[in-house]
Amino acid sequence: MSGGKEKKVQAVYTLLVEVGRKAGDGLPEGAHGAALMCYAAGVDEAEAVRETVAILKQADLAPLDVTGYGTLEEREAQGHEIDEDERELMARALAENAVIVAQMTPFFDAPSHEGGAA
Repeated sequence: MSGGKEKKVQAVYTLLVEVGRKAGDGLPEGAHGAALMCYAAGVDEAEAVRETVAILKQADLAPLDVTGYGTLEEREAQGHEIDEDERELMARALAENAVIVAQMTPFFDAPSHEGGAA
């Protein structure tokens, strides 16, 4: 009979994190923020979100909002197409108990049309 706690099984969650600007964040000049596609290991989505936000703050980013898209199985059940590269990154996040930032898309203001026609 084991007296220890039962180890909870981890899963990898797909998260979309919106970040704002902060000094030293490494975002391109002129960007007012970015969207980061992340794969994060956790025993539940709440833990994956907490870990992701903590890691991004350590990297001098300013997380504003997190949208969770669920686990690989949940995404497949919703009909998402998941390519082999994405699956490999998810497997890596699980194996390393890590947060992987798979893609960063900076946000820029749309060009203004001030002044109008001459």
